[in-house]
Amino acid sequence: MNWLMPWRLADGRAIMQHIDTISPELSPTPAKALAGGQLPLPAPLPPEAVFLRLMGVDYVRFRAADGGDLYVTEHGMPFLHHLNPQNWYEPDWFKRNREPLAGSGTVYRLRTRPIPEHSSPSIQLVVKWSRVGQDVPLDTMSLNSAINADFNTPFEEFSLLEELRASRIGPVEFPMLTQRPLAIYIPPERLQLWQTGRSREKIVSKGIQHAGVEIDILRSYIMLYGWIDGIDAVEAQKRRLFDGLIPDEPLKTLTSRILQELNDRGFTVVDHKPTHAIVRIHRGRLARRKDGQVACAIVDYELLARSPAHELEVKSAARNRYLLLQRDRFEPRGNPPTPSPLVLTKILGVDFVYGEAASTGGTLWVVGKDPRLFDYFLPERWRSKKISLSASGRTWYSRTKDGLHLVWKVSRVGDVPSCDIAPKIQEIMIEHGYNSPFEKFDLALEMSRHGISTAYPRAIYVTGASSEAGKRPDPRRFRQFRDVLAPDGRPALNESSDYVTVWGYWRGWEDRYAPDSTIDWSPIGAGQACSMGLLTPVELKHLVNRHHSTLRGAGYEDLSPDFDHVLLSFIPDGAIKRNSSGEIETRHCNFELVRRLD
Repeated sequence: MNWLMPWRLADGRAIMQHIDTISPELSPTPAKALAGGQLPLPAPLPPEAVFLRLMGVDYVRFRAADGGDLYVTEHGMPFLHHLNPQNWYEPDWFKRNREPLAGSGTVYRLRTRPIPEHSSPSIQLVVKWSRVGQDVPLDTMSLNSAINADFNTPFEEFSLLEELRASRIGPVEFPMLTQRPLAIYIPPERLQLWQTGRSREKIVSKGIQHAGVEIDILRSYIMLYGWIDGIDAVEAQKRRLFDGLIPDEPLKTLTSRILQELNDRGFTVVDHKPTHAIVRIHRGRLARRKDGQVACAIVDYELLARSPAHELEVKSAARNRYLLLQRDRFEPRGNPPTPSPLVLTKILGVDFVYGEAASTGGTLWVVGKDPRLFDYFLPERWRSKKISLSASGRTWYSRTKDGLHLVWKVSRVGDVPSCDIAPKIQEIMIEHGYNSPFEKFDLALEMSRHGISTAYPRAIYVTGASSEAGKRPDPRRFRQFRDVLAPDGRPALNESSDYVTVWGYWRGWEDRYAPDSTIDWSPIGAGQACSMGLLTPVELKHLVNRHHSTLRGAGYEDLSPDFDHVLLSFIPDGAIKRNSSGEIETRHCNFELVRRLD
């Protein structure tokens, strides 16, 4: 395997922003060279390497020679050769050079092999086995800790640490110094469950919280961090480097200060101990900050978490950002930065951001021109917690981890329409066939431009090819689209894949007004509104006739005119939303059998 790659970060400062002066020995090249983006990153990228983003952190994933998986962060890329498991995890080298570190987990200081062919000396790593899924030892729990505290997954730990490092909340003149997360290595060996010490219940719970990052209960997860020079605060106390006459008072004061500074930045650590604070000695005394406080870096992030208040702020900010991005999604944004797994493209005149859904092996088409919207629609964000909205089991409501309300529907493209209405209508439906996802999105946006209110198309998720899918009863759409290709050269519409359309859950406001809205309406189908007593049968008939008359006047027809294809907005125990003319506002929300009239 060739571990070299010609990859240069778009902005060298992306690496520099987290290089703390507390660990200068980690930089194999001068800081000036890194800051200018002149990374000594070598040549060709292995064909199996994959760029991906997990929980807000960018990784390059490699398959190691031993069959394990290595996820390298932007901080680890300059040390790619050193992070190759052959250069630190080889059994004899690992056994001879590891130095156990204090703590209840399995953690070592380790020197990597030098890389003579690249004139690169060894670097010092902290090698730590993740305890995700294990019980948190009671002796690490403070009296004020939540009894249900769980160890972070490796990807969760890296994500929270990166968020903490990038935080601009709190006293910015004194940044929170930490280790740099370099890589996550997953050896190929599978263990027995009793060997892992993990609870299936805890692993399942983590999977529900972070469905896009699969944790294999039978594999080990090893986190690689940069080493920080210094000694821990307990050792410093033993050497009598702290001022004060009461033996443990300096340690209590330092721990209290660290927890307060974490809280000021919106974070907490359940089990922070003085051994997790690294201090430095300068001329026989502890190094101090400009404010006179002891300078220190914190280590051990397996129980790092957002504070409850910050968690709410993050979710609220993510939702507001999403609304603003949706409002401007068709504004030109230029091509995604290089390297990027995302591509801007068009199908049937609809703009999409296209890329892989790395967690599932599928692909994703996100409506618009803004690559920043892509992550919001990865399947792990909307498919884990869902509520059925149809008896067929094809339409679901989800509230995502970002607090977004979405509706997703399993496409019927390739199936044969059937219904219990007049044979002539069924014959017309069969002749037309179910629209493909791309046709549905094209129709929804076109109808909206022609003054017909519609549900908002957000994304199309395509599952990986499955041999179980087989041939479809009605292959016409697949033949029609056979020359329409995705940017990677594969057919945009493939009989061996299933398709899911993701729609905005209508909250009563057009996208252009949603960021400033103060009232959230609830959507309801017209037929359901009648059954709930919000409409009389006479009102229902008049409303639906008016809606379909409006469709025909604009040049469209729904061949399957179900009452609940007509969407209303209401406030429970309150009003139904009306337009400026005082009429009940309607919106079309199903496009499976909508056709254009000649």
